[in-house]
This record gives sequence, C-alpha cells and structure tokens, in this order.
Amino acid sequence: MASPARIDVDKLSVEQLKALKEQTDLEVNLLQDSLSKIRTAATRLENATAALHELSLHPQGKKLLVPLTASLYVPGTLDDAEKVLVDVGTGYYIEKTMTQGKEYCERKINLLKSNFDELLEMATKKKSIADEMGMFLQAKLRQASPSSSS
Repeated sequence: MASPARIDVDKLSVEQLKALKEQTDLEVNLLQDSLSKIRTAATRLENATAALHELSLHPQGKKLLVPLTASLYVPGTLDDAEKVLVDVGTGYYIEKTMTQGKEYCERKINLLKSNFDELLEMATKKKSIADEMGMFLQAKLRQASPSSSS
C-alpha cells in the first residue's frame, strides 16, 4: 500500500480544512473508544485470572456461590478445581486445566496490552494532527475575516 500523500494545508480552503479537522476528530474519537474497550476487556481478563487463582485455593467439595449473571448466584459445590471452562468468544467454551486457563488469560492480557500501546500511539499522533488542523483553521479564519482598521 502506498504511503499517504502529504497535504499542503496552506492551499486548502476553510471548508476543506473544516472537513479535514472533523474527519481527524472522528478518527481520534474512534481510537479513544477502542482504547476504552481494550481497557475493559483487559480488566475482565485480570478479574478472571484472579478468580481462577482464588478457585484453585478451594478444596474439592467446598460449597460456594456460582454466578449465573452479574446479579444472580446459585449455591453449588466445587467438583474439580483443576478443570475449568474458558470462554473463547462467540459463545464457545473450552475445557482446560487450571494452569492452561491462567496461561490463556495471561496471553490475552499481553495481547490486549500490546494492542493498547499501539492504539495509544496512533491516537496521540491523530490528536496532534487534529490540534494542528484546528490551529490552521483558526489562522485561515482570522485571515479571511475583515481586519479592523488600526
């Protein structure tokens, strides 16, 4: 893919600068939304890792509450703390050992953190470009407005 062409913003009209600024602002907002979603997913995986660790400390036959939803729990008995079901997405679960479950969560957390860092860098660059576009737009608007007599 070819590298994006450089735009000479001095030659753009006010309307073109406004459109370019709006597009860049939209891209920044989308990147920030993605960053928020990645942060949420990483937090969930960190909570799952902590829950797996907590579960591994309980002996077989231990009575506990099993979450069916975020606010509905039912009583249950721990049958085998060495086997867990891991949600791999889109409604699919895979049975793994406790160690494999923890490793899966750690791999996913590391991947999310790597993606987060890349997106953060992109968002920072886009924000800088949006700020520059705003300054160029303000300068163009000042040039276009009738100057006051001194």
